[in-house]
Amino acid sequence: MAESNAPETRARYRQFLAIPTRWMDNDIYGHVNNVTYYSFFDTVINEYLIRAGGLDIADGTIVGLAVETFCRFNREIAFPETIEAGLRVAKLGNSSVRYEVAIFKAGEDAAAASGHFVHVFVNRASRKPVPIPATMRAAMERLVAG
Repeated sequence: MAESNAPETRARYRQFLAIPTRWMDNDIYGHVNNVTYYSFFDTVINEYLIRAGGLDIADGTIVGLAVETFCRFNREIAFPETIEAGLRVAKLGNSSVRYEVAIFKAGEDAAAASGHFVHVFVNRASRKPVPIPATMRAAMERLVAG
């Protein structure tokens, strides 16, 4: 994520997922509530890991646990907008990865929100860190910002 307070731009992201907002996402102030952005982050990351990285969320022996999240809000979004979540990988370690995510209004270049999400991959039963599997690592490497 860029260190300045200027909104992220679409060109800096490698992967996108369209996500429709839902009626229940809006809060009493008439915009998508702040906690919902983390759901968008989780959705774009896990959709990519399942589809491109072979993550088996039901029966796999390895799971990614969220250990850190952050979000900066630049402008409001509201139901019934469809957002486009941009995804890139900022840091890829042995058992952890830092994703950077930006939320864009459909067709807009400047992010409405941006942030990061850190996963540590662990054995499902023992909860001990394990190396990121090769197929998943290859999928992540395609998203490395550079």
